[in-house]
Amino acid sequence: MVKKNFFKIIFFFLLILVLLFVFFKFSEKKKFNLTSKIDDKQIHNNSNIIKDLFYTSKDLKGNEYSIYAKEGEIDLDNSNVIFMTNVRAYIKLKKKSETVTITSNYGKYNSMNYDTIFSKDVKIEYIDNIITAEYLDLSLIKNLLIISRNVIYKNQKNIMIADVIEMDINTKDTKIFMYNSEEKVNVKNYN
Repeated sequence: MVKKNFFKIIFFFLLILVLLFVFFKFSEKKKFNLTSKIDDKQIHNNSNIIKDLFYTSKDLKGNEYSIYAKEGEIDLDNSNVIFMTNVRAYIKLKKKSETVTITSNYGKYNSMNYDTIFSKDVKIEYIDNIITAEYLDLSLIKNLLIISRNVIYKNQKNIMIADVIEMDINTKDTKIFMYNSEEKVNVKNYN
């Protein structure tokens, strides 16, 4: 029985690693060229609000990262930071013809370093895998991805519940843990 649970946990780690490896394989800071499509009609006069915000970047391998928001507000203290609502991001992988979709109610995007924080009802979809959480912090400067607060990972066969998934983007080293060290990551098989 212990052996069976051990293999389930290893299986989940491998799935998460594959998903995150593909996601971050193309996200090195120096390989992106940022373009934005904002026309004058989207910016309100005497305001820092932008309607229907869209940013896109592409790496040298042809992978694309696009982020959309229903509304964005430029931070008055730092014009490189944009606070967004109703956020949807797409990562289109040229090599695999697959798309990773990230949605959330709110986001904070830094146009200088591409760091993005997704918050409130975060959902990551890739093939048949779905991860839901309340917070996703993607930092290219720190080479770190942190998914936290009520993390639920599902696929067709299994479900995993944890508090945090941390991943080093370069090494793909991943930690899955609970805030309370006495609690355990919960892994269940649908069968």
